[in-house]
Amino acid sequence: MNKRLMGTMLTGSILGIFCVVGAQLRSNGTLEIDYLFSFWFNRLVMGLFIGLITWNISLPKRLVRGLVVGLFISFAFFSATSFSDTTGFLAGGVYGIIIEYVGFKLEKK
Repeated sequence: MNKRLMGTMLTGSILGIFCVVGAQLRSNGTLEIDYLFSFWFNRLVMGLFIGLITWNISLPKRLVRGLVVGLFISFAFFSATSFSDTTGFLAGGVYGIIIEYVGFKLEKK
């Protein structure tokens, strides 16, 4: 694996942990482990997918691409929650931008 792919997957994995913690804090009760794992895994997949896209475009376009990919991949989890976790869905867009930015920086090194 190249540096970009490893970095985006690691970033997705770390952001997935933030999602799990955030979901627990937003929840009124204890969430099931499979729900939390799915949340984390969704972010890991986001990092994998973004890391595999290597089209050489400008940074602003990459960040928009990160937003779109983040929302697209987050939609799978969002639809599985009967469209009830809007915060998690929108966070996916922000995380997509972050992951894309990390990938961009790693490409430059």
